[in-house]
Amino acid sequence: MVRKILTAVIAVPLAIVIVAFAVANRQIVKVSLDPFSTSEPAAAVTLPLFALIILLLIVGVLIGGLAAWLRQGKWRHSARRLERELRELRRKVDALEGSGGEPAIIPEDHPPERLQLRPPAR
Repeated sequence: MVRKILTAVIAVPLAIVIVAFAVANRQIVKVSLDPFSTSEPAAAVTLPLFALIILLLIVGVLIGGLAAWLRQGKWRHSARRLERELRELRRKVDALEGSGGEPAIIPEDHPPERLQLRPPAR
């Protein structure tokens, strides 16, 4: 319910602004994609100014979204790898719990041998 109200509070004024922008910018513009001929371009599009601006905004959002998606690729890869490891570890835990064996606990009367490290060579 709150989401619908919040969407209406944001969407309605945004729609009013977009419609007002479109009405105020109805002039027809010619967009040329030919840098060599300004009088008779080989590739040109004629459309209203508001359509051009809205189209460029949409293209900019798509390019920005693609750039963000590509930038986050390493995080998606890491998440998939960690999920695989988690599934494998859960499978191992389930297998150990289902085996009914006693957990391997080192008795306190026989502690493990300590690792003897030599001092660093100078």
